[in-house]
Amino acid sequence: MQNLRANNSILPGVKHTIAVSSGKGGVGKSTVAVNLAAALAKEGYKIGLIDADIYGPSIPTMLGVTNEKPKVVKLKEKNRLLPVVKYGIKLMSIGFLVNPHEAVVWRGPMASSALKQFMSDVEWDELDYLFYDMPPGTGDIQLTLTQAIPLTGSVIVTTPQEISLIDARKGAKMYSKVNVPVLGIIENMSYYSKPDGSKEYIFGDGGGKKLAEELGINFLGEIAINTNIRIGGDEGKPVVLSEPDSKESKQFINIARNLAGQIKEIAGKNTALPVIDI
Repeated sequence: MQNLRANNSILPGVKHTIAVSSGKGGVGKSTVAVNLAAALAKEGYKIGLIDADIYGPSIPTMLGVTNEKPKVVKLKEKNRLLPVVKYGIKLMSIGFLVNPHEAVVWRGPMASSALKQFMSDVEWDELDYLFYDMPPGTGDIQLTLTQAIPLTGSVIVTTPQEISLIDARKGAKMYSKVNVPVLGIIENMSYYSKPDGSKEYIFGDGGGKKLAEELGINFLGEIAINTNIRIGGDEGKPVVLSEPDSKESKQFINIARNLAGQIKEIAGKNTALPVIDI
């Protein structure tokens, strides 16, 4: 994949941009986005994370920065926002700018405009990876992002159950229609590990891997259900940082490494900018 530093005027210092998406809500997409960002930051990469879920921002809570506000600075005669930084990750969310107890009651164009400002009016500087925690579905925000910048690719988060796979399949096909590579499928809530070591497949067995095979894309890995993952999100410290030696933490880290490897592999094959066709 092309080096966006040379090709993207909106984010000139960002090498790769990745949309973390899901076809439906409730599959743990934000949890995955936060832990992938934290895992790669821990590996020494320069990481940014945009909370693109304008109507349901969760990044401030999941990274323990609900009381933070981005600072405004003047650079080259223009006012710029400085991203909030936590655990070495540069962050931007509508949750920093509005009352957290108030609903964001905006029409689609207003939400899309906010996302554009998160890219064009924020001083991101040099980043290896900029993740977007996308809202569920295939609507305005997804189209705005694919039109605004040359995305490196997307990842689709799903649970193994068929009702989730139906929408994940639609999400993957949407990105294909706008010429954005789907870098892989991540299966969340894959199973529950019982005290005796056996696995209970609460939402079904292997659905994410089967979907990846069906679509001919990479299966990046699976993540078990575990209380520590939920606690990490609620308390603002991702499990890859709070429980670095746990099985679940290692699953996230392996997926992050697989994703980085997938991007590196694609980078060696593609040099031209993708044509965004809406």
